[in-house]
Amino acid sequence: MGLSPKGVQLLLEGGRALGLDLEAHLSPFSRLYDLLMEANRRTNLTALRTEEEVVVKHFLDSLTLLTLPLFEGAIRVLDLGTGAGFPGLPLKIVRPELEITLLDATKKKVAFVAQVVEALGLKGAYPLWGRAEELAHLPEHREAYGRVVARAVAPLCVLVELGLPFVSLGGYMVAQKGPRVTEEVAPLPKALVLLGGGPLSVHTLVLPLVQEERNLVVMAKEAPTPARYPRRPGVPEKNPLC
Repeated sequence: MGLSPKGVQLLLEGGRALGLDLEAHLSPFSRLYDLLMEANRRTNLTALRTEEEVVVKHFLDSLTLLTLPLFEGAIRVLDLGTGAGFPGLPLKIVRPELEITLLDATKKKVAFVAQVVEALGLKGAYPLWGRAEELAHLPEHREAYGRVVARAVAPLCVLVELGLPFVSLGGYMVAQKGPRVTEEVAPLPKALVLLGGGPLSVHTLVLPLVQEERNLVVMAKEAPTPARYPRRPGVPEKNPLC
């Protein structure tokens, strides 16, 4: 089946609005759409049901990250809380040189991502099941990623504790947020200081075709994260650092 002619048109038009030519990537996006819809009939992977919703609010929303000049070349990326593979899978399709680890704590979601990686032959994409609070303390993951991305995972005061320990010195964490970001950002410097973070910036854009505001919160990593962070599972959510 794949994407309908309308779905293809939406993807190409939305891509152009983001400064991306997605013509060469239509086949993998079409296959990803099929796999997502098929899996969603068996298990609830996404609340988005229509083709337009999936194209705009999964595929294009994920690709808003590429409006930043942070994803060029063979960078090691962690997609924290990838869910059904967003934003990591679209990033990998459009920037195949990226090495992307797709982390989620829900086994069925990681199983689906693994299925997609195999079906699309995505070399350098690694599904990973586990809790960020535990994996961030392992030597192979701690401060091992040039970029950490997270989309609709947790409030920023929680998210920075889960994500910054994975970021290498000189790297960046990017959180994808909706319109109500100001109140989340305001107390964030306190937590960033504790975690080795540096300056933060907010990049506001409009999601193509639906004209919804999106904000990319970019946080630099300037110093090593103290060994005690992240705290044990559940604690960051119950007792945020800011």
